[in-house]
Amino acid sequence: MAEKFKLTIVTPDRQFFDDEVDMVEFNTTEGEIGIYKGHVPLTVIVKPGVLTITQGELKKNAALHAGFVQILPEEVTILAEIIEWPGEINEERANAAKERAENRLRSGAGEIDVARAEAALMRSIARINAYRLK
Repeated sequence: MAEKFKLTIVTPDRQFFDDEVDMVEFNTTEGEIGIYKGHVPLTVIVKPGVLTITQGELKKNAALHAGFVQILPEEVTILAEIIEWPGEINEERANAAKERAENRLRSGAGEIDVARAEAALMRSIARINAYRLK
């Protein structure tokens, strides 16, 4: 069994999570990362995706959209712009957002902001994946 470390997740609106965990996994701009106690100190940028928190046999998933993470050997702090538990996600709205983003990207119209449409697509996929894992 892994040693526990403190995980704190805050957003501008609330403290989302604050407890001892065995492991946390999420996407960064450099790829996926899994963190255990004793991890080398690091600061990373979040990429939209599913965050998985492991506490013993229990796994909790959430849709993590953007933010920064400070990793220290004894604690991890995630400063998230937006993070949602599956029960907070409306699957129909997430699917509609995904479809809108895909249509914008397919249209190829010169006036669309491709980076913004791609970010919207990644956020909607993160919501859908987190919702389906509940």
